[in-house]
Amino acid sequence: MRAGVISLGCAKNQIDTEEMLYYLKLGGIEPTDVPDEADVLIVNTCGFIESAKQESIDAILSLAKFKQIGACKLLCVTGCLSQRYSKELMDEIPEIDIITGIAQYDILPKLIFDAISKNTRHLDVARHKPKEAKGRILLTKPYTAYVRISDGCDNRCSYCAIPLIRGAFSSRNEENILTEMKNLADNGAREQIIIAQDTTRYGTDTKESSIIKLINKAAKIQGIDWLRLLYCYPDETTYELIDTMASHDNVCKYLDLPLQHASDKILKLMNRRGDIAKVKDILYYARSKGFTLRTTFIVGFPGESDEDFETLLNFTAEMQFDRMGAFTYSREEDTPAYLMPYHVPEHIKLERLDRLMLLQQEISLKRNRFRIGDEEKLLIVGKENGYYIARSQKEAPDVDGIIYLSSDETIADGSFVKAVIDDADNYDLYATHIGDK
Repeated sequence: MRAGVISLGCAKNQIDTEEMLYYLKLGGIEPTDVPDEADVLIVNTCGFIESAKQESIDAILSLAKFKQIGACKLLCVTGCLSQRYSKELMDEIPEIDIITGIAQYDILPKLIFDAISKNTRHLDVARHKPKEAKGRILLTKPYTAYVRISDGCDNRCSYCAIPLIRGAFSSRNEENILTEMKNLADNGAREQIIIAQDTTRYGTDTKESSIIKLINKAAKIQGIDWLRLLYCYPDETTYELIDTMASHDNVCKYLDLPLQHASDKILKLMNRRGDIAKVKDILYYARSKGFTLRTTFIVGFPGESDEDFETLLNFTAEMQFDRMGAFTYSREEDTPAYLMPYHVPEHIKLERLDRLMLLQQEISLKRNRFRIGDEEKLLIVGKENGYYIARSQKEAPDVDGIIYLSSDETIADGSFVKAVIDDADNYDLYATHIGDK
């Protein structure tokens, strides 16, 4: 039996898919990239914001047609959207045969065989405490891997549905994480990226470890050239954490601090902890240590006035983030913000988003141009139009720009090389190969 799988959403969801693929293979179901040859088609959905939900529904409907024109006997929907809207999906899309949530990947092969043999539909989104997966089949290139250190979230930001989907924050056992990272390194994962809903909260629920202790131990694993930390929470990002990251040569000096806004009024409405003055101090400190700074903002949150938005623009101009992502507020059912007054009209949200991104485009170009003439260590991740595609410590995969590398030599994917930055545009850079690193 063959299964075709579409994985949507963030890197955390991708890890779920990698674990799912392992269990499918263990259960005798082989993956295939050809949907019209698949006996089973599976969509691992995202349900974070409205656009992600729509993308998931579109993917489900696009695969449903293969029940008529392909070999597909079964359409299965898993993940965040199905965890949150299982009944609605089952009622409104009759082509779906199996719906599971985020905790049933290990039993999915049995559900598939049962549904085929009994010709019945199945729905199971029962919540369980997150358990250790027995294995993964990586969807990344073999030299790069994500490592999830916890699941769920206790922050309860007023706009966010993640706690409704993923449940309470739960740290993984430190020994299990380190064993996984060693196994990944032994199999060639030279770049490992630590992720969670909130990486900085790691260990606070169990009191058995902390993000600082974990970094200190993980950095000593042989074979990890780059260790990257994503999704830090502002009020838990400390000087000690910055110093710890800076003290290890193989820990990327890259601070991903999703701030969501810069107006104290809006941050309070968002139920975000901490204050912006302390955040500034941390950002300036990280910059002084040579860190690349990345953040994420939401525009058009309920009650956001012109003054609040100007505060956000001024903050962005002052802090000069190297990388920034931004999106308009998405009104999510069952969240506190859904019932808030003074929702911002859609056209104003989009206008504000455009203004913010145009400002950041100028900043990004300036920050990139500062790097012209620098010698940097690059990781080769592909080839395109005569250039090698590369990243430095300053570029996280999928979310940041890339570096186009010129070289007369043949360079294998996954190699580290030395290069000089020659030119820059708004988001990407150009470099010349000057040797192996």
